[in-house]
Amino acid sequence: MQIHIITAFPEMFESPFSKSILKRAQEQGLVTIKTHNIRDWTWDKHKTIDHRPYGGGAGMVMMVEPIYKAVKELKTSIGNKKTLVILTSAKGEIFTQKHAKDFTKYEAIIFICGHYEGIDERVNEHLADLELSIGKYVLTGGEIPVMVITDAVTRLLPGVLGNEDSIENESFSKDNETEAPQYTRPEKFVTDENETWTVPDILLSGNHKEIENWRNNQQRPD
Repeated sequence: MQIHIITAFPEMFESPFSKSILKRAQEQGLVTIKTHNIRDWTWDKHKTIDHRPYGGGAGMVMMVEPIYKAVKELKTSIGNKKTLVILTSAKGEIFTQKHAKDFTKYEAIIFICGHYEGIDERVNEHLADLELSIGKYVLTGGEIPVMVITDAVTRLLPGVLGNEDSIENESFSKDNETEAPQYTRPEKFVTDENETWTVPDILLSGNHKEIENWRNNQQRPD
């Protein structure tokens, strides 16, 4: 899969995408992640990407023309691959695990990161296939939501995690339920206050059928 990120702040992505699973996925050729500075598609000496909103109001709005040019050029370079264009915005549809699964069917994703007061609505109307939010709150820009979505999608790509059972047993993978509680060594942990925290007996029983039933009962719908 190819992932292209159009942003005014490409340097924000350097650390998150160079560690752990995302790093390995790129090294193995399972995903290619590229950031693109939206200012590269400006035409004036100041590399202007935003302007005052029509009708008045606070803040600055990102302009449609640089984004249009960026999306058009990236689509040309991607070619005939099945491509999805996503705009991150506080007013978008809430991103879920179902979205993440659905996105793995695409060969390329182009993300448009909003910033400042927002993006000219014509980007959403004419360029984006989907407008997404990661929650009912406002962030400084769309970069962090893109990191979240990229991580959630990449780890679902075949071969990325190695153990496919890890995906099947995760929260929201089945019937939109959360994962059952997990425990590991030690069996008994004694705090500095002399409290003993223990592992549920059922998990130590060795009875796999009962353990499975317990885990199913512990799952809760979101």
